[in-house]
Amino acid sequence: MANDPESSRAQRVTAPWLSKALLLLMPRLHIPHALRQVVIARAGERCEYCLLHQDDRPESHQVDHIIALKHGGQTVRENLALAYAVCNNKGSDLATLDWTSGQIVPLFNPRQHNWRDHFRFEGAQIVGSTAIGQATVRLLRLNDPERVASRQILIEIGLYPP
Repeated sequence: MANDPESSRAQRVTAPWLSKALLLLMPRLHIPHALRQVVIARAGERCEYCLLHQDDRPESHQVDHIIALKHGGQTVRENLALAYAVCNNKGSDLATLDWTSGQIVPLFNPRQHNWRDHFRFEGAQIVGSTAIGQATVRLLRLNDPERVASRQILIEIGLYPP
């Protein structure tokens, strides 16, 4: 039985699926529930990058590390932010290249920076008013057409901006 080709095949088929499922669950597993609740409450249930309230999306926002674990970040409230899933797609980037100056610019850090110092609203668009803001707007794709359209609807019904 141990050398049964069908048994081996079944293990090969299920093992990759199980590995992928565990990887998808890992980000949720390593941040304790109580700590998640602190982060969500501190953010007022709004994405700390685009300020979208989590009730205005069908999917929940994500609590994630600002500085990724692989970069030495820790799972402490000072290193966690609430992010809309699309904003959280930046991966573990900490900085990006400023297209104008060619300099490396850090991304917006909700624990170190004030949102209104780096961003402003122009209608439904979020505009970076500093190099940090501009880099963050570009990398997080804050003004992709569907995101702007979604914010415009929220503006028209009085739910955005905060």
